Amino acid sequence: MTGSDNHPRVLPVRNGFAGMLAALLLGTPLLGCESAPGRDTPVRPRAFAIDNIAKADVDMVAEINVQHSMDYLRELARKLYVRNPNQLLRSGFTTREQALKVLFQQGAAARFTGLQGSRSSTAIALAFDERYVGDRVAAYIYGLSTMLIDGYGGKSTFYISDTLDPQKLYYLARNIEIAFWKLGHDRNGKGELYLLSNSLDGSGDLSFERIAGKLIGLQDHMAQVVADSSNRQIKNVIQGVASAVFFPI
Repeated sequence: MTGSDNHPRVLPVRNGFAGMLAALLLGTPLLGCESAPGRDTPVRPRAFAIDNIAKADVDMVAEINVQHSMDYLRELARKLYVRNPNQLLRSGFTTREQALKVLFQQGAAARFTGLQGSRSSTAIALAFDERYVGDRVAAYIYGLSTMLIDGYGGKSTFYISDTLDPQKLYYLARNIEIAFWKLGHDRNGKGELYLLSNSLDGSGDLSFERIAGKLIGLQDHMAQVVADSSNRQIKNVIQGVASAVFFPI
């Protein structure tokens, strides 16, 4: 794991919203709400809302960041259910679409067996607990989505009065790295992966790695944008994901 020195250069905040947004999206194609756009699909600005008047540039960038991060998590959940249909049977829902719809609603933890009260790193840990009998995909995705919101101060809508912590966003990016490492390496007592994603022999869907890279890159970019706008320093950490524990957010 490396510090922020190895991440793409972020444009200074003084260049305004356009500069920050360009930096945030540099090398990071975005998903739409339902599916990934084509390679040649232009990036479209979001519609103006009257409450945007009460938002600073960083607030709007943060909202876009949260929105697209959630889009990536939805796509990740869909792919995990495709690779792990046995987990859908554990979910209590008859179709993948039903499970995905509930998973991203408020109060989702109460709708999945065994997940009640668990969130963030605690929910992610359930996905790799041999004793857990619930839907491991739901535990993993719900843990990541609640951890994401925690990293943004518990919000997905931001105004001038809101303050983001760049260190928390940096830790969020590191936690996502750890979560994806666990996805590809944690095994049960029989030596079987708890959840299938990419396979060691090259089969499977390698887009799992692309989703991981996009999610990590978005949070790292946002951490730097907030740090630059608030003149705060980010404390870098160097540790191996194999032995790392999740950072508290």
